[in-house]
Amino acid sequence: MQEEYIKERKILEKTEIQKEIELIRTIIKTREQLKRDNQNFEYAKEELVDYYTYQIKANQAKLDYLIKLAKAKGIQVDMINDKKFSFYEEEEEAG
Repeated sequence: MQEEYIKERKILEKTEIQKEIELIRTIIKTREQLKRDNQNFEYAKEELVDYYTYQIKANQAKLDYLIKLAKAKGIQVDMINDKKFSFYEEEEEAG
C-alpha cells in the first residue's frame, strides 16, 4: 500500500514540462508500436491475425487519445517528430 502512495506522489510532483515530455515519449512509443503491429500483421497467420488486428485498433485508439491531449496542451505534431530521436538517444544511454 505504501508503494502505491509513493508512486502517486511522484506523479503529482512532476512539473508541467516533465508531464509534457512524458506525454511526447508515450506518443512516440505508441506510434512505433503501432508501426510494428502493422508490419507484423502483414506476416501474421491464423490466430495471430486476430491478435494484431486487436493490437492495431488498441494502439490507434491510444494514439488518437494521446494526440488529443497533446493538442489541448499546445504541443504540435512537428514538435513530437523533432523530439523523437533525442528521446531515443537518451533512453539508449540510460538503459
